[in-house]
Order: sequence, then C-alpha cells, then structure tokens
Amino acid sequence: MRIPLDRSNGIPLYQQIEAWLRQNILSGGLPTDTRLPATRSLADELGVSRITVQNAYAVLESDGLILTREGSGTFVAPVPRLGWAEEVDGGDWPLWQAQFEGQAAVSPPQTRHPDLISFTGVGDPRHFPFREFSRTIQEVLRRDGTAALEYGSFDNGHLPLRETVIHILASQGIQSRPEHVLITSGSQQGLALVCQVLLQAGDVVLVEKPTYNLALELFRSLGLKVVGIPVDRNGMQVEELEPLLQQHCPRLIYTIPNFQNPSGACLSSARRRQLLALADRYNVPILEDDFAGDLRYEGRSQPAIKSFDPGGRVIYLGTFSKMLMPGLRVGYLLAHGPVFEQFVCQKRVLDLTTTPLMQRALDRYVTIGRYQAYLRRSVRLFRQRRDAMVTAVQRYLPEAAFSIPQGGLFLWLKFADGFSSSRLLPVALSLGVEFAPGVRFFADSAEGEPYLRLNFASCTPQEIETGIRRLRQAVETLS
Repeated sequence: MRIPLDRSNGIPLYQQIEAWLRQNILSGGLPTDTRLPATRSLADELGVSRITVQNAYAVLESDGLILTREGSGTFVAPVPRLGWAEEVDGGDWPLWQAQFEGQAAVSPPQTRHPDLISFTGVGDPRHFPFREFSRTIQEVLRRDGTAALEYGSFDNGHLPLRETVIHILASQGIQSRPEHVLITSGSQQGLALVCQVLLQAGDVVLVEKPTYNLALELFRSLGLKVVGIPVDRNGMQVEELEPLLQQHCPRLIYTIPNFQNPSGACLSSARRRQLLALADRYNVPILEDDFAGDLRYEGRSQPAIKSFDPGGRVIYLGTFSKMLMPGLRVGYLLAHGPVFEQFVCQKRVLDLTTTPLMQRALDRYVTIGRYQAYLRRSVRLFRQRRDAMVTAVQRYLPEAAFSIPQGGLFLWLKFADGFSSSRLLPVALSLGVEFAPGVRFFADSAEGEPYLRLNFASCTPQEIETGIRRLRQAVETLS
C-alpha cells in the first residue's frame, strides 16, 4: 500500500497514515470489507515503526471506520461514502487549472427516470448476437493463442481484417488494396487523425448544416473554424459550395453522403460528382464519413464519392461499431498517396494499435458469413422500427415536419420557429423519454432550436409508441 508520507512537514507520521486511509475509506477508494495490511507488514513497507501504524489503526477503529476480526485481520467497516467533490476544496486547485473553471460540459440530470426510453445512441445492443460473437472470440483464442493478446504490429492493422475491409468496399464500388487501409479505434478516431494531420488551429472546415455533433465538438476543440452548407432531402446543397470555397479557402470538406447524421438525407449522384469536381478544382480534400451506408431500407444505393476518385482526393471513413455494437470501437480509414503514412504514424503515436484481439475476432466473424446475415436481420428489424416511429410521430406530433429516411438510424423533426428543443429536453427526461436536441448539430446552436433527432433503431415498436406519447406530453407541458 503506497501511502505518501512527508517526514519534513511536522505532522506525526501516524496522523498522515490515518488521514490517508480515512480519505480513501470515505471516498470509496477502499471499499467495505477491504482487508488492510497487517501492522508489521505496512510498517516495513513504509519504513516506519510498527507502533506508528498501530496508532493510526487505533484512531480509525475508534471512529468506526475499520474493524478487527479475531484471527482474520483488519477490515474496512461499512460507512457512509463521500464523493470526491465533497472532499476537495475547489480553492485548493493549482493555478494552471483556473482557466478551465466554468468550462465543464453540461452535466446529465442527477436523477434518472426509472423507465427511461432513449431515442439517442446508435443501434440496439439487445439485438446483437452476443453468443455468436462470444464463440468467435473463443475460436480466435484457440486458433491464435497468445498472439491474439499481444500488441501486434504497429502498422495499419491486422492484415486479414484489412483484406476483409477491401472486399466490403468492393461491393460499394471502391477499388483499393489492403495497404491503403488503416484500422482505427472507431470512425471517431479516423476523423481525429485526419484533423490532426491535415489541419491547424484557425483553418476552415466546410460541413453540412446540420452535421454530426461529435465532429463539431472535435473541430471546436482543435480551434478550427466551421462553415456550414445547408442540407435538403438530396443532401448537401453543393450548388452553394463554390462561393464558400472562394471566400474561405477551406482546408477540408467533411460530408456524410449516406443517411446523413442527423437529417437522414442522401447526397444525389449528380451532387457527388459535382462535389468531387469542385474539391479537385480548389485543391481541397474531402473526408467521406460512411457510418451507416449499409442500412438501406428502400431505394437505389448510391456509389461512394470515393468510387469516383481516381487519385488521392477523397479520404473514406467506415466503421463496424454502428453495424454491430458501439462497444466494438473498430473502424477503418481508406486513403491513397503520401498522406496515408502520416495517418499511420499519427495513429501509432496516439494509441499504438487498435486492440488486436477485437480485430482478429471481428475478421473471423465477418469472413464466416455471420456479419452479412446479421446485417440482413438488422435491415429488416430497423425498417420495422422506422415505420413504427413514423406512424407514432404522425399520430402524436402532427405539427412536426420530417422526411422519411430511406435508411440509416435517425428521424429528424422540425417544429415551428420559436420552438426550443433544448428547453424541451429536461421536461421530456422528467417524463421518461430522451432525444438529441437540434442545437448539438449546428455550429450556431441557435439554428438548431426547432429541431430534434430521434434514433428509431435502439427501441422496440412498443417502446417507440410509449416514448413518442411521452414526448407529446412533454410538448404540451412546455406550451
């Protein structure tokens, strides 16, 4: 037990030991029934006399914080716990932390509704074939042994998985080779790598308006300037792009062309080609985020922008997390040209490598056909849930405007001007339903007030019906 002792400050050593143990017992760092070291053992470890430790234990025992069990040892007693915030006086923080005061993110509500229906997140972990994937992990451990538990090579990822990614991309019209694929810890890491390699504070990024909220948070954290391009039912309004390219000289165009998050819109084929032509003309890279392109419920699929790219103009991001389960944290980045090695080097600096065991298990799961079967089941299931949400919204929220998405995970609602989704959220939470307010998806948050995003994939039809009914009640309460 490493108890920090200061032999120069004049406080008796037994009091320092007692104070350290007290703090950790009250904060929960030493849970109830934790066995403490014997006095002789702790004294030897700390380089103090045994009587010093005995005195510290005696004070704690007299206060009811520890107890001695004859023949068993000394244990932490059941006591009320104090949170860390209650123990530390904010005035004692070092001066370099002062700049962060008042900048904390908005805290979640302290009390959670006992039957909360959440229309946030991505897929539905309850739908994931846990047993099949568990068997796959066991198969990999039997097959590969300790090799599956090592770091692996610090390059662009497990080669068989990269080969599998190439096969998946071929079905989307993208031709490439494994050496152009970098396995990432989710697509969010891929997005971060692109920003860290290509951009500097003050650079301009063109994005769809609205766009992925965590992309906006990343851009802000890096000091980037975000300029939005409006979205309609056919995706980014590319016809408005050229004046912005001339005015702002952006360093990156970030787009989600398939079932855009949050709007659900798909970029038309003509606009995809126009976007690539403009990016080529003005020498701006495109970052194509295809987070849910395989979740199509009807309509014709559109080829990836990357499939039109004869060279290194487009960087493509994909992920297995949205298709399977969020906790996988496995995605991939596809890029061509000298910049690719910069992504590999930056990835190595950040986290060495994406977990090798999960890479191997995922490759095994995908290549034996389970992934495609699971994807087909997901498409059927999520289509039913989309239809259930459309029906419920039409019934309970007829004043909300929306387009029915042909795929993806989200329904994007727009209420009348003057409506406030950020004011609605706490009321909705108190009634047992959660959604993502539109302010999260705009660089200028005020533009998002009339909007809210609902994830239909994460709830059953019965939960959707109940949740939208509660949302109706919240809207009426706010009126």
